[in-house]
Amino acid sequence: MRYRVGCDLDYEVKADDTPFVFNIEAQRRPGQAVARESLRFSQDLPLDRFEMPESGNRYVRLCADKGKLTVRYEAEVTLDPARFDPALVREVPAGRLPLEALTHLYPSRYVEADLLRPYAQREFGHLPRGHQRVTAICNWLHDNLDYTPGSSDEQTSARDTLLQRQGVCRDFAHLAIAFCRALGIPARFVSAYAWRLSPPDFHAVMEAWLEGPEGGAWFLFDPTRKSAADGLVRIGIGRDAAEVAFCSPFGEVGYGKPAVRIEALDRPAREALTTEAVTAAVA
Repeated sequence: MRYRVGCDLDYEVKADDTPFVFNIEAQRRPGQAVARESLRFSQDLPLDRFEMPESGNRYVRLCADKGKLTVRYEAEVTLDPARFDPALVREVPAGRLPLEALTHLYPSRYVEADLLRPYAQREFGHLPRGHQRVTAICNWLHDNLDYTPGSSDEQTSARDTLLQRQGVCRDFAHLAIAFCRALGIPARFVSAYAWRLSPPDFHAVMEAWLEGPEGGAWFLFDPTRKSAADGLVRIGIGRDAAEVAFCSPFGEVGYGKPAVRIEALDRPAREALTTEAVTAAVA
């Protein structure tokens, strides 16, 4: 399945030599191939590039001059998500986890998994372990939290979201990750271009480390149920939102509203979202 993705970002830089770090380029990873792409800046500046070995995040750094800075990214991406039987996907005991997954059991800045452990155990501890339990967590969030734009900010944590019972995609992802970690399931935060998200925007979802017939892997979930899991183009991966900001300026900057695009090139534009589609992405 092919998608055309992109974004336009606008900034007003207040001082010369202001550093920016961007993480808006689609990842290159198994199941996600970038056929072509372009990244353009209105200011002609030298760029530093770095791809994080563990996560695959692709960072671009520049030092902008005072004045207007615009960024435009476009790419054509092919997704090849695996299809599987959720009943055959199991949780992995901590003693058998690979080290890259083990670290995603720990609490982090926005994910107080240790503090939410009693609640998670009481609510989900009795459920059959595996992909179906993570799906049940996401279903619980969808049924018990209100998706309310403007109800949270950059300080809102998973515990705050549980108490307030509302939030946006970032908050849904943080709370799902917290519940998973509290139950011994490694989980991490993912930023993405999301097909079927309306209106289009950068979207936050989560991944859980589980084991299927082909071995251990990161399985994608969208607790908001607002996108198709097999139509998510990964951008950034981290322990929580603190590690996957699409733009990190180091200085005084004015912001315009990001314009985000995703277009399906070879699938029906009005294709219905099915249970199978929700559980169909793994890498």
